[in-house]
Amino acid sequence: MPVNLESSSAFADWLAPRIGAESVSVETTSTPSGGFSAETVMATVTAHRGDTAVAETYVLRLETPDPAVYPRQSSEELPEIEIQYRVMDAVRRNSPVPVAPLIGFESDATVIGTPFFAMGCVDGDVPRESPPYPTEGFFRTSTSSERRSMIMSGIDALAGVHRIDWRAAGLGWLEHDGVAPGTPTQLERWSRFAAAELRGRSHPLLEEAFEWLGRSLPVDSDIVLCWGDPRPGNIIYADGLPACVTDFEAACLGSPMMDLAWWLMFDRTMHELGAAEGAAHPRLDGDPDRDEQRKHYFEVSGRPEEDTGPHEVFAAARYAAIVTRVMNRLEERGQLPADSTIWRDNPASSCLGILLDEMRP
Repeated sequence: MPVNLESSSAFADWLAPRIGAESVSVETTSTPSGGFSAETVMATVTAHRGDTAVAETYVLRLETPDPAVYPRQSSEELPEIEIQYRVMDAVRRNSPVPVAPLIGFESDATVIGTPFFAMGCVDGDVPRESPPYPTEGFFRTSTSSERRSMIMSGIDALAGVHRIDWRAAGLGWLEHDGVAPGTPTQLERWSRFAAAELRGRSHPLLEEAFEWLGRSLPVDSDIVLCWGDPRPGNIIYADGLPACVTDFEAACLGSPMMDLAWWLMFDRTMHELGAAEGAAHPRLDGDPDRDEQRKHYFEVSGRPEEDTGPHEVFAAARYAAIVTRVMNRLEERGQLPADSTIWRDNPASSCLGILLDEMRP
């Protein structure tokens, strides 16, 4: 989505008072790639305050015209970026979990052509997933103690999100009016979402998974604010610790096991399923295995240990449904041929198959 911030006097007028400046000039510096939801734009802003002019970096998240890649959780019809902004603001106000400094949300599309929110830029490094972070990048070149710190402190942040009193934080809007939050609601919601995206096509593995989940998911022990997409790739790290957690557009109210299982499922994709032709990536020194990560979560959260296996299957089923949605969008844009089967044959489905095999008697 082309956005020309430099020529938008409306954006400059919007931003200046929110950052305590008399006036600003704006230069778009980059549009980071990656992700399939909101678009990200980075901008260098020269802020004029009295006799000084200071260059500052800000990040904008822009709503796109594409359908959301997640099922709708709220009874309110909200842009994805408004969901992100409101959840981030609640996390900021109600926990020590670090999020980017928020500047403001704007629903009026006339300012830059689409709804958006602005936030400060947080310095640090992100474990990239393509190629998988165990094979290349700063995670691989870090020390073993730094690698352990990154993974375990990421789980600490996840537990911190779950400790938020979502009712006191005013997050009840994350569930439809009159609907009880929890795993049964999420299973029904995601099953309907997957069926709609399959568009009558057969995906035997995904269909089997949802049928199995209907019999096998445990009763919820608690309902919490779920991050929705917790993984190292959605954390900006500095000195081995989270400087900023990101990407709350899939936030919901549900079992904490939904989030923990998603984290563990993505760990699997970065190791066992992270290489071409099915070759696994050996776990680097200091990178804790999934049993260690699971145990650490229960220790820092103070929750009694649970079997995360069924929820890991649910996580992989959600991932496979999301991939189907994204591939449908690419086909609609003409970026995939109509006879492509990548919507069915992909790493998310492979992960789902492995997890189902492990859970079958």
